Amino acid sequence: MINVSTTDGVGLIELDRPERRNALDVATCRELVDATVRVREEGARAVVVTGSGSSFCSGADFGEVYTDGFREALYAALHAVVDLPMPVVAAVNGPAIGAGIQLAIACDLRTAAPSAVFALPTARLGLAVDPWTIDRLVQIAGGGSARSLLLACAQLDVTTAHARGLVDSLGERADALALAADLATMAPLTLAYNKIAVNAFGRSHPSAVVPDLDAEFERCWDSEDIQEGRIARSEKRPPRFNGR
Repeated sequence: MINVSTTDGVGLIELDRPERRNALDVATCRELVDATVRVREEGARAVVVTGSGSSFCSGADFGEVYTDGFREALYAALHAVVDLPMPVVAAVNGPAIGAGIQLAIACDLRTAAPSAVFALPTARLGLAVDPWTIDRLVQIAGGGSARSLLLACAQLDVTTAHARGLVDSLGERADALALAADLATMAPLTLAYNKIAVNAFGRSHPSAVVPDLDAEFERCWDSEDIQEGRIARSEKRPPRFNGR
């Protein structure tokens, strides 16, 4: 089950399977895709993804991980999060293991509580994650962290994860929501362009991945929001961006 709500421009997507430590099964993955659609429809300008109870996401539900359709459902869910045009913050409130760490790195930023721990023990299980996950992990946390997680099946506590860049800030759900609330006041077109560009720069050449990247750049400069930013600055008030 997934709980979804939007308040003052901040969407909240909460995995709610505490009895399974928020493990992902096919149904939950499909719900996650639906949740990304809903926060778009509700006008969210920033989104927080978190888990109920004491876990962020303990990984794939082993009752389904070996079944037909699980991988397709998982990667559809992960990329639905990545493809959201607004910033997505993971509020990692506990263990993020396997598919849980994949979900955390699918988000743009990660705020982690003291109880957070990260692991990707596929080699202990005979499983494998796709090349996108490895590329994303290297881009976010560096090659050393990726090797530790993938080859040594290391567990990173929150302090180590923060030091290595896997975690952006330390805090609880409230801190992640406060960050998202701040993001929701920023220029949506600029944030969307920045997100597309940062994701593309993990590849060999960003324009080859996103052919209209230059057009997105020009869209920012041609927008009403750039004029609003200029006027707000001259009037010494916070800007009111509308995403146009």
